[in-house]
Amino acid sequence: MSKRVLISGASVAGPALAYGLHRQGYDVTVVERAPSLRGSGYAVDFRGDAFTVLDGMGILGEVRGHDTHMRGTDLVDAEGNKTGELPSEAFAGDLEIPKKDLTRILHRITAEQVRYLFGDSITELEQTDDEVRVRFEHHEPAGFDLVVGADGVYSTVRRLAFGPHSRFVGHLGMSGAGFTTTNFLGLDHRVVLQSTPGRALLLFSANESDRMTVSLSFATPSAEVDLLDRAQQQELVHAAFAEAGWAVPRLLKEMTDAPDFLFSSACQVEMDRWSQGRIVLVGDAGYCAAPTSGMGTSQALIGADTLATCLAESNGDHTTAFTAYEQRLRPYVTANQKHGREAAAMFGA
Repeated sequence: MSKRVLISGASVAGPALAYGLHRQGYDVTVVERAPSLRGSGYAVDFRGDAFTVLDGMGILGEVRGHDTHMRGTDLVDAEGNKTGELPSEAFAGDLEIPKKDLTRILHRITAEQVRYLFGDSITELEQTDDEVRVRFEHHEPAGFDLVVGADGVYSTVRRLAFGPHSRFVGHLGMSGAGFTTTNFLGLDHRVVLQSTPGRALLLFSANESDRMTVSLSFATPSAEVDLLDRAQQQELVHAAFAEAGWAVPRLLKEMTDAPDFLFSSACQVEMDRWSQGRIVLVGDAGYCAAPTSGMGTSQALIGADTLATCLAESNGDHTTAFTAYEQRLRPYVTANQKHGREAAAMFGA
């Protein structure tokens, strides 16, 4: 009988791990709170060993086909006048694609072999010597040999198995709102950055020439703003950018009704251990390095691949595998988190 694994989260780390575990003969289920694949999110980029992971999954060529082909970043002043320029690598890494394309690809290569439970979430975890009993919001309770939290900074699995978010989530002093709107500035594979101490506006248009992605970042004292409702979050954005001119007033107006509005804070997740018995964390759930690190997607892919490899090498002995997983990955995570903190500190300079 194949081992049963439940993975919480269907963004990047979850499906990537599901792919690796299915190839080893595991019976994999992925539960995702969203009712379907998420079609929003910023572009994501890849660096270093992430390319080896994508190649091993047989999707590197397809991923490259969605390259945003960004040509650089224009620095502008308060009136929108260009004052400087940065190379494309400053934000796009070695390869950049829209996040929705990556999640679609990862789902496609696993959908026929992995059971996906959309529109549901874990409510209770109970470990025994032989399994983890799981209760869901909607599906019937079930037992699994392993449970994996790949469900982001505010991981349900981590909260249930390790403790409250406040113990592990550290705020780096900034939050941001994101959405898309019409490309009224006529951007063509370019990024525009307007930055002052404690506040930044970033705009870009890539593969959808008629659309422009907007990011409005500003200093915040606590990540608790993530828990506010949309209206309250938008009030904070309006307050932070109230005195800004140029395109900002129009962007603030269009933000109000944007169907893909997102709000999140720059946070890091730091833990002494990423596993507890038969439960383990991967990606942002266990070791988020913050968006300022530029390594979130690469770290998720490499983390998932490392965990799958360690389980294979241990012949399914999860205790041995989880120990090896942490020993191999932690130096890489530590370096990424250091870079994330340094970049966030520059934001407030």
